[in-house]
Amino acid sequence: MQEKYSPADVEKAAQAHWKAIDAYKAVENDPRFPKGKYYACSMLPYPSGKLHMGHVRNYTINDVMYRYLRMNGYNVLMPMGWDAFGMPAENAAMANNVPPAQWTYSNIAHMKEQMESMGLAIDWSREMAACKPEYYKWNQWMFLKMLEKGIIYKKTGTVNWDPIDQTVLANEQVVDGRGWRSGALIEKREIPMYYARITDYADELLDYVDNKLPGWPERVRIMQSNWIGKSTGVRFAFPHTIAGADGQLIGEGKLFVFTTRPDTVMGVTFCAVAAEHPLATHAAQNNPALQAFIAECKMGSVIEADMATMEKKGMPTGLFVTHPLTGAQVEVWVGNYVLITYGDGAVMGVPAHDERDFAFAKKYSLPIKQVIRAEGQAYSDAAWQEWYGDKSVSIVANSGKYDGLNYAQAVDAVAADLAALGLGEKKVTFRLRDWGISRQRYWGTPIPMINCADCGVVPVPEKDLPVVLPEDCVPDGTGNPLNKHEAFLTCDCPQCGKPARRETDTMDTFVDSCWYYMRYTSPGSNDAMVDARNDYWMPMDQYIGGIEHAVLHLLYARFWTKVMREFGLVKFDEPFVNLLTQGMVLNETYYREDAAGKKTWFNPADVELTTDDKGRPQSALLKEDGQPVQIGGTEKMSKSKNNGIDPAAQIEQYGADTARLFTMFASPPEQTLEWSGSGVEGANRFLRRVWSYAYAQKARIAAAGAALTAAATGDAQKTLRRELHKVLQQADYDLKRIQYNTVVSACMKMLNTMESAKLDDSAESGAVLSEGLAIFLRLLNPVAPHITHVLWQELGYAGDILDAAWPQVDPAALEQSEIEMMIQVNGKLRGSVKVAKAADKAAIEAAALAEESVQKFIEGTPKKVIVVPGKLVNIVV
Repeated sequence: MQEKYSPADVEKAAQAHWKAIDAYKAVENDPRFPKGKYYACSMLPYPSGKLHMGHVRNYTINDVMYRYLRMNGYNVLMPMGWDAFGMPAENAAMANNVPPAQWTYSNIAHMKEQMESMGLAIDWSREMAACKPEYYKWNQWMFLKMLEKGIIYKKTGTVNWDPIDQTVLANEQVVDGRGWRSGALIEKREIPMYYARITDYADELLDYVDNKLPGWPERVRIMQSNWIGKSTGVRFAFPHTIAGADGQLIGEGKLFVFTTRPDTVMGVTFCAVAAEHPLATHAAQNNPALQAFIAECKMGSVIEADMATMEKKGMPTGLFVTHPLTGAQVEVWVGNYVLITYGDGAVMGVPAHDERDFAFAKKYSLPIKQVIRAEGQAYSDAAWQEWYGDKSVSIVANSGKYDGLNYAQAVDAVAADLAALGLGEKKVTFRLRDWGISRQRYWGTPIPMINCADCGVVPVPEKDLPVVLPEDCVPDGTGNPLNKHEAFLTCDCPQCGKPARRETDTMDTFVDSCWYYMRYTSPGSNDAMVDARNDYWMPMDQYIGGIEHAVLHLLYARFWTKVMREFGLVKFDEPFVNLLTQGMVLNETYYREDAAGKKTWFNPADVELTTDDKGRPQSALLKEDGQPVQIGGTEKMSKSKNNGIDPAAQIEQYGADTARLFTMFASPPEQTLEWSGSGVEGANRFLRRVWSYAYAQKARIAAAGAALTAAATGDAQKTLRRELHKVLQQADYDLKRIQYNTVVSACMKMLNTMESAKLDDSAESGAVLSEGLAIFLRLLNPVAPHITHVLWQELGYAGDILDAAWPQVDPAALEQSEIEMMIQVNGKLRGSVKVAKAADKAAIEAAALAEESVQKFIEGTPKKVIVVPGKLVNIVV
């Protein structure tokens, strides 16, 4: 055993051993693990080419869980794969003039090497990549099955169209209303797209998230519920007599809206329609100003989040509809905040009781009519108030026959009256919309459809799957390169045999991540999407990933699982039993700002920081030129802020165990982690101490026979065992609740306890020390597996620490022959005394009264002595 800790040598030896024995290959029903299976999985990464510290933290959390559970007798599976399709690869391909496939596969190889250098317990025999035909074949197979069942259908959808590059842009490629590459003003266009009927499952998705996912964080369940957004209200029509060019009433003479607040219907003072609404189109025919405004609206965002925050603009159409209950004429406006794809593409404006409508009415001087008052308050002509949104306190006012009704009563009354007129009904709606899975992009799963001039749109026969994506295309930003790839496009119609053309749209990459975790369970399954092995491993016991995936990825995965259940592929309702959303990794930011306001960001490693005597930042200089930079504060590590830390550099300098130890120690897994260079150095110092202590004790451990258990009779030995087992007891509890930062703290406390123990040179002391180090190494192993693997071998402990039994708390070690009791005099703490644990009341009183530290507070005979067994003695004088 070498005297000094060398992380490179230690980690090379450990990883070579694990690879030689194929240590992490998981086998179903493995008899070595009596407690059965445990499937713990981290969300698969996008192969960007380089791991970041968020990856390190995520996978280390998973790895700590794997090793702890394995030592406790569980058959644990920890797989890994690659979310390999998507737009970043196309952008990189354009920047480097290489096919996305080449860039992707190169990145996968590099990132896999980085993961292996971390010593992760990954079963690489189950590796998958979404861009491999053997994987995406099953995306296509499911698409066809869902199409056959009517779960997938085709309709027109709104997209961002770049008129210069002649291509559809993703929302994130639209910057300030312009194409990211061409700078052209973006248009909204309606094109045919495929959709999945996730709304058919809305009730079940909501019911399960509310009632059957106790292992999920509360905030994630709330986010899921809000996204599904179940609302009960009334859908009703404003009648009109507006006819189109064909002389027919537009929309059969009805402008439909949906509201969750029918108790405010008497406060409607305007209606707003989307730019694409037929009434808007009709009104703009002879109105150039309205035509221009509609064109402006069509260039706006199609993202709901953007719609909520952007400036609300509108223009009157000159058209009027009739209020169905009052007969009043209601002006129709075009509003840039109304989406044609949401509901009926129209909303009723009640500015007194809706913040958005209030701002709109104020801006355009529209009437504001209050029709709600708070319970217990008199009616007043107040502006919009926050409490109007609280249905529990609202009472209808200024609404004729509905005055005095509460929310529930008003809903029923208004719905009944509208139903009697044939103009409305109560209805349940959802915020959730059907999932548009078509992407007008190249690097994705080809949609298995064929366009035939005679037969129309025809599915690819199942026997012809997969439809293989050509990997030689290099996108240039001017549309989907598949449209120019004749070898891909050209095919024969499966129905008539005539020449036809393949669909060039590809699937949303959320399809890839919907079910990859199930493919891990069935590697090499060529004849089925999943096989019987999936029944063994699923549902997943623990899923780990970032909070940024808390809505769409998880929602789509839950939906996909329910469809697979309906097809008889799986036997469970929900894919993930427990969910952990780890916090982000933060770091300091530094920048300079030019005269135009553009900021240039500098990596913290390139900045020299000056602090005060309390460690607070005072100033910062760029090392390169010695000139000042601005301190930007602590933010999430990102490329845009140039504040990332390269894990490879950290591992090269300090070793993987140091990186793992720091990321586990610095913060609880679900909270944010603030990067600290001094913290990393501290983690490395601790591991050097571990090595040095083990080196110093090697001879004593060898003499003691590397015992895993021990008994003690001497006071010092008993004290050491008691402290070690107390720490083990707490650490074991913290491991079960995934509080790994306190587990690292426990390891540090254990080492301190062993280093400071006053042991003699007896064999008994050697045995206790041997047991203590055996406990310590196993407790530290899940966090720092390399150093503990080597030390376990060097100290002569039997077998491989990977398969060593988890240390058990010895109740006998926790027993104390003496206990310490606090002594109070007239209720004030004045000292303490050690007494035999079995001492009776008289003996405790005598010992307390004899204690020198309290005698000076006692004059004469005490009035009373109160003994609280095992805790304190209160002397009343």
